[in-house]
Amino acid sequence: MRIIIGIIMALAGVLVIIKSEWFIANFGASAWAEEKLGTSGGTRLMYKLLGLSFIFIGFLLITNLIGGFLMATVGRLFIR
Repeated sequence: MRIIIGIIMALAGVLVIIKSEWFIANFGASAWAEEKLGTSGGTRLMYKLLGLSFIFIGFLLITNLIGGFLMATVGRLFIR
């Protein structure tokens, strides 16, 4: 099941990256992204970074490395 969910996440990330202009046309520009990420392309960059994170998490799920990645990055915050 994790492989199917990972593939769906990776494909959703690719869709967000390819169709970022469609997302901007339908959902509008993000004032926060325009302020923090750039003046004329901050929203596009935000959608592309969001898509890349979906792809990254999807591949982590497919390869079953999500647990190791989380333990190596934020896991030490919760373990004494």
